[in-house]
Amino acid sequence: MARLERDFYQRSTLAVARELLGQRLVRVIDSERLSGLIVEVEAYIGEDDAACHAARGRTPRNEVMYGPPGHAYVYFIYGMHHCLNVVTEGEGFPAAVLIRALEPLVGLEIMRCHRSGKPDRELTNGPAKLCQALAIKMDFNGVDLCTSEVLFMEEGRRVAQEEIGASPRIGIKADELAKSVPWRFYLQGNDFVSR
Repeated sequence: MARLERDFYQRSTLAVARELLGQRLVRVIDSERLSGLIVEVEAYIGEDDAACHAARGRTPRNEVMYGPPGHAYVYFIYGMHHCLNVVTEGEGFPAAVLIRALEPLVGLEIMRCHRSGKPDRELTNGPAKLCQALAIKMDFNGVDLCTSEVLFMEEGRRVAQEEIGASPRIGIKADELAKSVPWRFYLQGNDFVSR
């Protein structure tokens, strides 16, 4: 499978978010390949987006968002969960796409072990769940998805526009604009979308 290259990520965040649907997220653990089809994402765009981690400006936590596109931005929330984002647009402009859900394809036995006996439908149907299933933690923050051998994106399948649903982002605690913009994209009818 062809790997997604830098120019894929170095575009409008909304375009990247839509086009990540149907691509494969790949994690390699001890030479074992785990992968899933991306079925749900959310876009976060710049300091003017009150829901974006960059809304209060540059900090040590969000520094990766200001860096080159095609890098992983991983953060820790609620003292227990990791979330994986992909940095987009140009260096110096903070934007990223949160990977919200995957349809698991390869390495399900390992994912099942990481998710403590959860049914297959619940292995990767949420941002924290997919990070747990693929063992993605803070040490992946800043990893270059274009060159890494352990975490990267590959071309998956082409998704038709009519397959894509859009809605406001989930769980946003910000201003009305941030709560209402339809920047969550998902594959309609897919069983692994988070809700």
